[in-house]
Amino acid sequence: MKPSLFGYARAESVEDALSLLAQGDGETRILAGGQSLVPLLNLRMARVNALIDVNGLSELSFITREDGVLRVGALTRHRHLEISEVARLAQPLLSRAAAEIGHLAIRNRGTIGGSLVHADPAAEWPLVAVTLDAQLILRSEKNSRTFAARDFFLGPLTTAIGPDEMLCEIRFPVAGRTLWGLQELCRRPGDFAIAAVACQITLDEDGRCASAALGVGGADSTPLLISEVDKVLKGSHGEDAAIREAAEKAAAAVDPSSDLHGSAQYRRRLVNVLTLRALKQAWSKP
Repeated sequence: MKPSLFGYARAESVEDALSLLAQGDGETRILAGGQSLVPLLNLRMARVNALIDVNGLSELSFITREDGVLRVGALTRHRHLEISEVARLAQPLLSRAAAEIGHLAIRNRGTIGGSLVHADPAAEWPLVAVTLDAQLILRSEKNSRTFAARDFFLGPLTTAIGPDEMLCEIRFPVAGRTLWGLQELCRRPGDFAIAAVACQITLDEDGRCASAALGVGGADSTPLLISEVDKVLKGSHGEDAAIREAAEKAAAAVDPSSDLHGSAQYRRRLVNVLTLRALKQAWSKP
């Protein structure tokens, strides 16, 4: 199929893009990598009155580390995050998650900002952003605001971004003395996950869990932070009993739906198994 008719403009700068958004009627969308939006338009599952192409805006493509924060431009391609030494050293979970996204052609074209705004609940970047408590920098022509990723996702393909706003930057806290894990199950390599689990464990000086963040994707309408896991793991050394209890808490917290890929019961069981694997993966790291 082909998309319905729409207008097209190529932004010359961030300010130009924001001005074009402000002039829109609420049905104007940003075109970044296009790996999610273009298929939806072609299938007429989404319609727009106009697209603003921001692919030429190099000022939105960067990975820098400053004062304990990893700053990532919204137009940064998945592949850049996958191979970036700066990203790997600052927050290794990002590089690992990027490697799981689609196929190489998709990673070369798709962007982290586009994935976050698209807000597929089974995608890697929304899951990682929630797990790591990322901060999203949203700009409009007249305003700028910082939004916590954990509050950004409202439902499937639905976020808190305004019709005149553009996601410009994502900020991740630099990992300190931490462990991490990422586990997902897909029908085929490169597919969206049927369910996925990401975790980061911060250690104290004695090697005990000082805090734990565990996120689940693909098993609810949005990626979820399972806050009960922190309470279970805090003070532990990753003992089997604590990990099993954390997995049970994660499975109980999700409210999955059934589809052709699996029943709700299957997904809940899958969350349990993937949580076990992700936490054991994290605690197995030196």
